[in-house]
Amino acid sequence: MIPTSHYLFLSLGLFTVGVIGVVTRRNVIIILMSIELMLNAVNLSFVAFSAELHALSGNIFVFFVMVVAAAEAAVGLAIIIEVFRTRDTLNVDKVNLLKL
Repeated sequence: MIPTSHYLFLSLGLFTVGVIGVVTRRNVIIILMSIELMLNAVNLSFVAFSAELHALSGNIFVFFVMVVAAAEAAVGLAIIIEVFRTRDTLNVDKVNLLKL
């Protein structure tokens, strides 16, 4: 059996890659993908601790996080499509929503 620490180090690596993607990238789609990667890293930690403690609550919480992540992705993509239609760019630096 794989120890829990291995899962936590993998989760830490995924979360770090997600944070770096959010901080360094300027494309909105890549930023949303990085946020999803961070949510999946947290889900991996929840599942690892749930298996370690033999509790079902971690798995249930993962289900709710996945539902929220799916809703966030749907709403985020709808907003991205609307911004692209009006601004013709997905670069975060060039999009200023207070200006028309």
